[in-house]
Amino acid sequence: MRALVVTAVAAEADSVVAGLTPHPDAPGPEPRTLPGGYSITRRDLAGIALDVLVAGVGPAAAAAGTATALALAGYDLVVSAGIGGGFAPAAPPGSLVVADAIVAADLGAETPEGFVDVAGLGFGHAVHLPPAGLAALAAEATGALLAPVLTVSTVTGSAARAAELTARHPQAGAEAMEGFGVAEAAAAHGLPVLEVRAVSNAVGPRDRDAWRIGEALAALGGGFRVLGPVFVHWGEHHDR
Repeated sequence: MRALVVTAVAAEADSVVAGLTPHPDAPGPEPRTLPGGYSITRRDLAGIALDVLVAGVGPAAAAAGTATALALAGYDLVVSAGIGGGFAPAAPPGSLVVADAIVAADLGAETPEGFVDVAGLGFGHAVHLPPAGLAALAAEATGALLAPVLTVSTVTGSAARAAELTARHPQAGAEAMEGFGVAEAAAAHGLPVLEVRAVSNAVGPRDRDAWRIGEALAALGGGFRVLGPVFVHWGEHHDR
């Protein structure tokens, strides 16, 4: 089995790679550079090879980087991974969220009646659903909250925006900027997708002093320490 794990920035990729490295003192393959300048690092575990990609920030960059990697090699699974904001109180800083739905939360149009997503406008879809069995296994193995993860192009920075998103998506666990872009590229290649987020801050007013980025990156690495066998098990009995 082979999986592509897509991150936005190098710090996220480093945490994922560290989690996938059972023996940190053992040298692993050096990162390679794909066309477009994307850095990708391979880790091999029992029954699975994982490539960890740095694709860039935001849904467009994530889609472009993911599509580039998928065009160059064959994969069985695509995973969007990184840090993000958590919706209080269900997803506090330092916790993990596994997506049971990957939602394009601000792709659409404002109307006098309120926001209409891209699906409501008749231009495709606004939600990708990870395989239910895989998402449940990943959440159980990592102790994560299983909930929708919202993809936004503009990170929430006010109580009003947080309230608006919560009203539209009352079950949401986290927001981030790349999941839907990764999912679009995976879908174009007919591949299943999963999203895993480690929470660095609460969704709401922007307060950098309250961010827990180091704690979130550590949680991300810890999550991937146990996810390799989960992916292998699902690959052998998957519900794709």
